[in-house]
Amino acid sequence: MSEASRGGPSPNAAGAGAPPLIGITTYQEPARWGAWVREAALLPVPYVRAVERAGGVPVMLPPTAKLRGVDALVGRLDGLVLAGGGDIDPGLYGTARHALTGPPQPQRDRFELALARAVVDAGLPFLAICRGMQVLNVARGGALVQHLPEAVGHDGHAPESGLVGSHPVQISVTSMIGKIMGDSADVPTYHHQAVSRLGRGLAAVAWAEDQVVEAVELQGHRFGLAVQWHPEEGDDGRLFDALVAEAAGR
Repeated sequence: MSEASRGGPSPNAAGAGAPPLIGITTYQEPARWGAWVREAALLPVPYVRAVERAGGVPVMLPPTAKLRGVDALVGRLDGLVLAGGGDIDPGLYGTARHALTGPPQPQRDRFELALARAVVDAGLPFLAICRGMQVLNVARGGALVQHLPEAVGHDGHAPESGLVGSHPVQISVTSMIGKIMGDSADVPTYHHQAVSRLGRGLAAVAWAEDQVVEAVELQGHRFGLAVQWHPEEGDDGRLFDALVAEAAGR
């Protein structure tokens, strides 16, 4: 299917009047619960709550080892959130590993890159967040800055380990994100990597004061938005509202 907008409501799982099914990618990490310490598919609860508040039904998508079901999965969803998480293997965008790049997660990388390409091909509405924006960029042939403090001379994009910070961004008023959020916003932030070379068809539409790209949009797609910040961690639910409304065909 063409990357251009399909137009109209999604012909997927949600029937007429039913709330749309919004897939959310998950982490795959060691976790502890009760007497158990095991590898688990994890998702911070703010993602789930943000989708629910917007009127969607959240569906967790663990990274599968085999990719043959990705197209079928996309065909059953009405929208997608590519969630945050660890660093992408820099070999996937042709760069040697930086000493401060996180350990590789090959199964998650493979799954999410395949999923990103499938939702683009299907014209499915999506919102990519933090790592998700980086996944989209790499899936489109782009590259990343592996450690921002070295590039920009400060740690303002992740000011304190384990705590979400905030900083202002400027947004293009002609972009879809600008039409949703206006020309500026203070956004929740926690990342040490960012886009360096934009992937095919992606346009930068928001920037931090240091000119780090904070949001991109996929041109010609009905709703293909990506932000470097973490909207699920703040009080502004407008991006999730817009995603769910588009997924519902409203």
